[in-house]
Amino acid sequence: MTKKALIIGGGIAGPVTAMALRRAGIDSEVFEAYDRGADGVGAFLTLAVNGLEALRLLDLHDLVCDLGMDSPVMEMLNARGKLLATTRQPSRTVRRADLYRELRDEAVRRGVRIHYGRRLVDASATSNGVRAVFADGSEAEGDLLVGADGLRSRTRALIDPGAPRARYVGLLNTGGFAEGVRVPGRPGVYHFIFGRRCFFGYLIHPEGSVWWFANPPSRREMTSEELAAIGPEQWRARLMDLFEGDAGPMREIIAATSHILPGWNTYDFPTVPKWSTDRMVILGDAAHATSPSSGQGASMAIEDAVVLGKCLRDVPDTPDAFAAFERLRRERVERVVAHGKRNGDGKAPGAGGAFVRDLVLPVIMRQVEKRNALAWMHDYRITWDDRVAA
Repeated sequence: MTKKALIIGGGIAGPVTAMALRRAGIDSEVFEAYDRGADGVGAFLTLAVNGLEALRLLDLHDLVCDLGMDSPVMEMLNARGKLLATTRQPSRTVRRADLYRELRDEAVRRGVRIHYGRRLVDASATSNGVRAVFADGSEAEGDLLVGADGLRSRTRALIDPGAPRARYVGLLNTGGFAEGVRVPGRPGVYHFIFGRRCFFGYLIHPEGSVWWFANPPSRREMTSEELAAIGPEQWRARLMDLFEGDAGPMREIIAATSHILPGWNTYDFPTVPKWSTDRMVILGDAAHATSPSSGQGASMAIEDAVVLGKCLRDVPDTPDAFAAFERLRRERVERVVAHGKRNGDGKAPGAGGAFVRDLVLPVIMRQVEKRNALAWMHDYRITWDDRVAA
């Protein structure tokens, strides 16, 4: 008899998980809290080469390879415009909404049902599975439940009411897409600028638009209401002030952006002690959110989906399959989270002193390149045909 999974969360991790489980012979339905999809919502993200290779195992690589742009090179500059370091990290940068749309549509094409307006409020074990209860009063039953419901995961709280909160890392995010402005650089190269008061990153799309983000520092974690109260023009004025006097095209890019995205806080999860119960498990940001500075958030969720599919395929007993999944994933993802935290700490104005950073960063990056010190992260590959032991 085919197992059935209830997948909570219809963003990027949810549809990929549904397709991974389907390949493993497990049916699933996806339940999204919002009453519509995320078309047109959000900024952009990086798919690292390891994430792209995980997509290839699900025959999804070709689906996304034409989205966005290749972004294999990073250049780091200081507030005076001096180039500090250049490094290569093969990746592809895509608009979040485009990636979401392609993955959702492909999941539906493969027979996955996606339900909207179904916010999980409770879940409990039944005699042979799990029952989920949603805010609209509806229920669903399956053999297992997968929480792909992100940073504020309800599934995580149901698995462990004492689970830690996400850690605020002292940075805000905003950004946008600028049109009609010419800036230094060539398409696909990430330009990271350590401004005196704010970190900035941009890359040029081959068609000419400029994709950018900024990380204004904020010692205090702002509430969602406070962030929502800051309008696009307030962000524009604030950013113009933060980059006053810095070398680089930041102010020109900001001025050429018709709509600056609403701001959000930056978080990560150093560790989540409990990932599963006998019938429920979490993956992706719900289990191990990493700072955007790692460039690995989406890729880690995609890897999770594939590994969970393999574990449920090969380990008949569901709790044992969940234990195998955690055993195979925890060390890697927590190492990625720690790497992202170190990168994010370096964005804070005055982190270690600009003078020291300008001296030390080039040396560190040369050693990283020479020793291929990040191979553990980017060269990781999953093989679908290998069997998972309980």
